[in-house]
Amino acid sequence: MQSRRNKGKLMRQLRDYGIITIAMMLGVIGLNLFLLPHEITTGGIIGVASIVYWGTGIPVQDTFFALNAVLLIVALKVLGWHFCAKTIYGVVVFTLASTILQGIMPPDLHLLADQKFMACMVGAVFLGTSVGLGLSAGGSTGGSDVIAAMVHMYRDVSLGHIILLCDLTIITSSYVVLRDWEKVLYGYVLLFVISFVVDHLVNSLRQSVQFFIISDKYQEIGEAINQIAERGCSTLNGNGFYTKKDIKVIFCIAKKSESNFIFELIDEIDPHAFVAQSAVVGVYGMGFDHVKSHHKLNLKELREKVLRNKE
Repeated sequence: MQSRRNKGKLMRQLRDYGIITIAMMLGVIGLNLFLLPHEITTGGIIGVASIVYWGTGIPVQDTFFALNAVLLIVALKVLGWHFCAKTIYGVVVFTLASTILQGIMPPDLHLLADQKFMACMVGAVFLGTSVGLGLSAGGSTGGSDVIAAMVHMYRDVSLGHIILLCDLTIITSSYVVLRDWEKVLYGYVLLFVISFVVDHLVNSLRQSVQFFIISDKYQEIGEAINQIAERGCSTLNGNGFYTKKDIKVIFCIAKKSESNFIFELIDEIDPHAFVAQSAVVGVYGMGFDHVKSHHKLNLKELREKVLRNKE
């Protein structure tokens, strides 16, 4: 059991790092092939690095790496080593991939040269997918994503909206270098599309499901879910209406991404188990999202208000 638990943990870590690698590759493609050639500014550290590149010629990846190093030192205390380790990995992959791509890319390569708006849309989808996948795997591309993750820990604010607010100033400041308001407007459009893609992707990947499991081997299944899948579950007492037999029902809530693994565990222990799965709208508590509010309710004042209304 312990070996399977360790193997499950290792596989999930490898999956997360694999997702982060793919996310960074998508971001590198979107930035270097569609945005930089058209001088379209994005936000965050990437946007700052792009502005520095257009103004001084310093490679984007160099500025990107240096600024993220400073930001991640601050984020270590807030987000913890687990999040920052994956983000550091993402920053390193992004920097290396950008260097390699710029080394092998023909200098005259200019995709969608006469279709700037289409290049803006394609680049936005690539970057938005990169940010969303990175956050869903517990890491990020650095920059405003790290700031968004820190704020989201304490306030129930959309990740996309936080990134949007952080990046508007950066895009506007690109006018100092580009001297073209049309390019700045393209940057605004890019930012709105990225924020939409991030929200849609993160919310879809964070969906949760609930299980009702009926099996004579409920004890083994419950232990496997607890120890291998590392998900809590409860045992409910029931009665079969047709058989008139007392039964045990396992109730479990898990991330949608974990559902296939839980099904595999159930099938291995009892292929004949009865399993009902359904989607849930929101799950809050240990292991899931936290309830966040801008202010705490004063229950004493609320009770006094209700009593006054009754009088």
